[in-house]
Amino acid sequence: MNKEKIIVIIPARYQSTRFPGKPLALLNKKPMIQWVYENVNGMEDVCETYVATDDERILNCVNGFNGKAIMTSSKHRSGTERICECVNMLKLNENDIILNIQGDEPLIQKQMVQELISTIKGSEFYMGTLKEKIKNIDDIVNTNIVKVVTDINDNAIYFSRSPIPCYREKTEKMFYYRHVGVYAYRVGFLKEYIKLIPSALEAAESLEQLRVIENGLRIKVKETRCSSIGVDTKEQLQQVEEIMKREAK
Repeated sequence: MNKEKIIVIIPARYQSTRFPGKPLALLNKKPMIQWVYENVNGMEDVCETYVATDDERILNCVNGFNGKAIMTSSKHRSGTERICECVNMLKLNENDIILNIQGDEPLIQKQMVQELISTIKGSEFYMGTLKEKIKNIDDIVNTNIVKVVTDINDNAIYFSRSPIPCYREKTEKMFYYRHVGVYAYRVGFLKEYIKLIPSALEAAESLEQLRVIENGLRIKVKETRCSSIGVDTKEQLQQVEEIMKREAK
């Protein structure tokens, strides 16, 4: 196996149904996309970091803080398709590793990125992601919080916006895991993945990772002890800002 080159690509689009202009939303006077970029750029093992966007406002913002951005087509159905266009532009090797770090994860920590890399680096796996134990009971029923269940070998069984598993009886041993929306893929796998027809469960849950499971492929899931919040709404943006202010004291 040749040495694996690791590239971070952050998909970011301006038009979001629930939160238009989300990547440029300010957190402590800094755009959210800048928080994400600076949290992962220059990490050990990471060769390059890029923002993939179809909007000049985001492109100009990234250039403004001296980041690297790639302008992509506006016709992509998902961030994964956008990332694959970037992969083709960058002419990467089939065995190289792409880290898909969502542009709405401003609290992403370096340790989490290292844990994500560990899901597939030097292994036979072609796709990996993270999970975090849910501590806030309200998050369990929140459809904006994606839940994941795994098997005894830490392979993903299912992702859902609904509470999974469903406990018939309430006990002290009840636990739920939030899916942290970051991914690692090998370039060759990514190119094959986007050729797959969107699946029924993917459409039902609006979760593209279910396409992998429905096609009988494996996703390695590692639990992280770090805490992060994906921003899908203005309320979550405010929640993240409050966390940042507390941590800055």
